[in-house]
Amino acid sequence: MIDARLVLALSEGGLVLPDAGQITVVKPPLDARLMELPRDRTCIVEGFKPAHEAWKARGYPCEAEFGGSHATTIICLPRAKKDARALIAQAMAPGAEMVIIDGQKTDGIDSILRDMRKRVEVSAPISKAHGKLFWCMAPDAELFEDWRDGPALTEGGFWTAPGVFSADAIDPASALLVDALPDKLGHEVADLGAGWGFLSAHILTRADVEAVHLVEAEHMALECARRNVTDPRAVFHWADATAWTPGRKVDAVVMNPPFHTSRTADPALGQAFVRAAAAMLKPQGQLWMVANRHLPYEQCLQDSFANCFEIGGDTRFKLFHAARPKRQVRR
Repeated sequence: MIDARLVLALSEGGLVLPDAGQITVVKPPLDARLMELPRDRTCIVEGFKPAHEAWKARGYPCEAEFGGSHATTIICLPRAKKDARALIAQAMAPGAEMVIIDGQKTDGIDSILRDMRKRVEVSAPISKAHGKLFWCMAPDAELFEDWRDGPALTEGGFWTAPGVFSADAIDPASALLVDALPDKLGHEVADLGAGWGFLSAHILTRADVEAVHLVEAEHMALECARRNVTDPRAVFHWADATAWTPGRKVDAVVMNPPFHTSRTADPALGQAFVRAAAAMLKPQGQLWMVANRHLPYEQCLQDSFANCFEIGGDTRFKLFHAARPKRQVRR
């Protein structure tokens, strides 16, 4: 991982960090220790709320979004190439002294290295632990202008951004859920894992709805939602949906929960969403949910609600309606 490559780069690979100025580490993995970096000059950029809070708990100053213009930036590559390129372009801002890029082979580090070499002089890569680390000095921002990307209005009329779930088109599972929602949902509704706001925008077409709580852990997704959902009844929460608690119990929860914590499906994440929904609903509250057909949510729904029904779907997705949360539910 990045720790092993940093040690090797600083001890044998010729990497010398500037003596002054902030060192900004963008999206480091949570298991990174970063012991080789001067603690008093290191700042973390992490937009995923649970990881953001974990780094803060370790004593690091944290920012939700990367603004560029830092003297030294270390980019830990995200999986999406478009997202990775956008971060690199941001790091290549006027005044940047050094940009360090680290990633696993599975994150596309070899492809990024090849692309970088066509534009700027980079160091010899440090290879270790199934990944690579390399750097460039005093980069020219203009050389990477075509890599810049950010929130943009799609052809469908919604704002999205690189790295945000369903950035290029409306998610078909969410579209299926929208079509299944009843005309009346209650006065107060929570949209857990709200993303860029597709479900909430449709919920707010109902006149009887007084408030919709958009709960989303990815900061950039929530920023896109603020652009997409401008109804004054919308309330935005940058929070982990599995831990968020409303000020008062809500009438309904609508959700298309995420099911990845890494590259493999993790049903426990969606199950945690189900338990969180049950805990925040009124005694007669209702849950409306869509899920990938292969994910095992039925038992968790039955354990969490007195009534639970599969109400439709297609070959890829299944729709659930659950009601009357069991009060013994614990997250």
